[in-house]
Amino acid sequence: MISLDGKVVVITGAARGQGAAEAARCAEAGARIVVTDLREAEGAEVARSLGGRGLYVRHDVAREDGWAEVVERTLEAYGRIDALVNNAALWRTASVEHETRENFERLLAVNLLGPFLGMQAVLPALKEAGGGAIVNVSSLAGLVGLRGHAAYGSTKFGLRGLTRSGALDLAPHRIRVNSVHPGAIDTPMIAAVADKDWSHVPLGRMGHPGEVADLVLFLVSDASSYVTGAEFTVDGGQSA
Repeated sequence: MISLDGKVVVITGAARGQGAAEAARCAEAGARIVVTDLREAEGAEVARSLGGRGLYVRHDVAREDGWAEVVERTLEAYGRIDALVNNAALWRTASVEHETRENFERLLAVNLLGPFLGMQAVLPALKEAGGGAIVNVSSLAGLVGLRGHAAYGSTKFGLRGLTRSGALDLAPHRIRVNSVHPGAIDTPMIAAVADKDWSHVPLGRMGHPGEVADLVLFLVSDASSYVTGAEFTVDGGQSA
């Protein structure tokens, strides 16, 4: 059994889907969880569901002041930060020909700038704690090209690069940085395509949020203490 007893984990985009599953898994392992999201009602409900181990903070990941508030409220409530899971993201599809600058910049702000700001914001607390873990949730679209994913794929490839560079920069502080690359996961974000034929996936189905959460739990725990700068796929074999 993986234990997170005594640890505090900040998870962005945790009001539903993968983020909510990650919050539940980490709380079950003994951590206290800071649930951040713009969806107030859903985020607060997830925090309440964690049995006294959750705190909800309304949070726009693309704003520096928002990150400052998350760190401040986490330290006020729990006194430390041991891990950050950069899970929040937007998924929108368009070809290179039909993509707009406005949409491209919005995805960059949430999917790439947000994790960068988060890494900077939690760094002092992680150093104070003597080390910790950062998990950046990228995508299959950050490993291979996908039609219609010009903007989204660019942000997720960028997050992959940020992870690798961050792992090297932060290793002297005993802070590990890894990325997770889900394929098609049955979440509200991609509900519009959930009922399509997934027989092209080697395992023959979509993934479940809990299957991503299990990997995230491992990466924020001491069970992965010698793992950093690595990329983990949860895609049913699509990238094989």
